[in-house]
Amino acid sequence: MHALIVVAHHDPQSLTHSIALQAAAGLTAAGHSFEIADLAAEGFDPRYGAADQRVHRGLATPPADVLAEQARIDRADALVLAFPIYWWSLPGLLKGWVDRVFVNGWAIDYGPNRPVVKKLRHLNVHLLAVGAADESAFDRHGYATAMRTQIDHGIFDYCGAKVLTSELLLESESGTAEAHLRTAHAVGQGLFQQETVAG
Repeated sequence: MHALIVVAHHDPQSLTHSIALQAAAGLTAAGHSFEIADLAAEGFDPRYGAADQRVHRGLATPPADVLAEQARIDRADALVLAFPIYWWSLPGLLKGWVDRVFVNGWAIDYGPNRPVVKKLRHLNVHLLAVGAADESAFDRHGYATAMRTQIDHGIFDYCGAKVLTSELLLESESGTAEAHLRTAHAVGQGLFQQETVAG
């Protein structure tokens, strides 16, 4: 089976990139294939503009860069997102990717006089979020719940996709990197076992 791993970090030496590579190594060890979409290195433009709004309104087809991202997702049996937590959410690069790629007509289908149709029910999603704060900060302020509400439910469930992994890899600046890399490898290795169980 095949996974698309989307990594959203400007520094190729970052822990986020290493986590994406470990997930890829786990997939390879389990006999699966992968593609890495390095949004920063590839120069993906996350700015949602007037052309994107026309697509949303059903007045235009998505531009070439968006169609290319949708095609990568369509080729994949699973989607893995590896990203740093910025201000308790997705970094702007990844949020803009979601805004522009998960559009009306492809991820969902709706209009003024009809309900939302969730078009990504076939897609299984795995989230690997890297944060510097510790678990107590996330629990104390409700950040973990808020992130799962806005990302797992608010984005992916809204489109019908199933979030099978939602890992908060915390205290990333306090000597936990090796443990996080092991977790990412295990997620990659077990990625499609999880999907078999969930399916």
